[in-house]
Amino acid sequence: MLPLTAPLPLTTTAAELRSGQRDLLTYIHAICDRIDALEPQIQALLPEPGRRERLLMEATRLQRRFPYPEQRPPLYGVLLGVKDIFRADGFPTQAGSQLPTGLFEGPEASCVSRLREAGALVLGKTITAEFASDEPGATRNPHHLEHTPGGSSSGSAAAVAAGFCPLALGTQTMGSVIRPAAFCGVVGFKPTYGRIATDGLILYSASVDTIGMFTQDVAGIAAVAPLLCTDWQETAVVTHPPVLAVPEGPYLAQTEPEALQSFWQQVSQLEKAGYTIKRVAAFNTIQGIKEQSRYLTSAELAQVHAHWFATYESLYRPRTVEKIRSGQQVSPEQLAQARAGRAVLRAEMEALMRQESFDLWICPAAIGPAPAGIASTGATVMNSPWSYAGMPALSLPAGKAKNGLPLGLQVVAPAMADEQLLAWAEPLAEALMEDYHV
Repeated sequence: MLPLTAPLPLTTTAAELRSGQRDLLTYIHAICDRIDALEPQIQALLPEPGRRERLLMEATRLQRRFPYPEQRPPLYGVLLGVKDIFRADGFPTQAGSQLPTGLFEGPEASCVSRLREAGALVLGKTITAEFASDEPGATRNPHHLEHTPGGSSSGSAAAVAAGFCPLALGTQTMGSVIRPAAFCGVVGFKPTYGRIATDGLILYSASVDTIGMFTQDVAGIAAVAPLLCTDWQETAVVTHPPVLAVPEGPYLAQTEPEALQSFWQQVSQLEKAGYTIKRVAAFNTIQGIKEQSRYLTSAELAQVHAHWFATYESLYRPRTVEKIRSGQQVSPEQLAQARAGRAVLRAEMEALMRQESFDLWICPAAIGPAPAGIASTGATVMNSPWSYAGMPALSLPAGKAKNGLPLGLQVVAPAMADEQLLAWAEPLAEALMEDYHV
């Protein structure tokens, strides 16, 4: 029987396809064979009759368009998973819901178009929690089928971990990129709020929704981020390691004991690798931050769904109904205060970075490994403050829990320092996980 996870690094795959070292049609057949064998267990993708035939036809067109290796675009033939809240030409958008798909029709998301222009072929839509909220889809964690892959970008993270595609798109409102990346043992990147245009999405909360991506290693993220992030600036060669800081206090105390112990082991490992790590008191008002974030996201979710919910309430699942109704109760004053709080929190966290003279925050990517069962996608509390502040975050694989499931380290930079975050990320990943493989 095939293993449920498999290595499929993006940069290696793309280089082999561009050069012709790996035949594109053979690659398509191999991936489709793997999906046929394993997808009934993992359920990362929306069903698509004739997926193989479509991909072979698109691949053949790509070959004809770019017959010579030196002409081929950077993602030539790379298979792309697209979270099912993005519009993508040729695919219906269901957003993990039972509502009529015609409600969500419109132009393709520009981020999908950009990746197609770079040579990527859309493998298919990946399963999401209903409207990227709390009601999970059917996807299971490839590392252990009885555990959640996280959410709401569940199918995207699982598809990358399973070796179905080397690249997948997701979104993060609270923790929907960083957490599933950690649970599935892959790399997840949530850039600074606003750096990737969110047109063509079924939005959850326009004030915080951020498009992110999953690959199996940092090099893959570093190859794709410049294609999608606006005003990307190539950084100079990194000549010194970053100074890191742990946000001590009530935020960190939310972590489960085993995960917290593993986190301090990761800190020790990084210190042995030569990194300077400071302990900085932060998020002393974490409960207030969570409340403001909850007001903001639930109120904006209610606004997005106002018309649909009035007509199709019976088709929504219970937790989504609860979230929308909760958002309807947020007053205009509460919403305005919650929106204003984003910039306040960002300024506070970045002021701490300047005052204490460090470059990056590090903390657990989730409160523990993926919980058992698929009825819940796990807690977002380690991610939501950074999302609320709009700061860029990265989840790096960081070993395994005692039960063998992956753990992740969350690394956070100041807003608009995405380039520097990724420049520093690969050495950090190597220091954390010399012997770890997806």
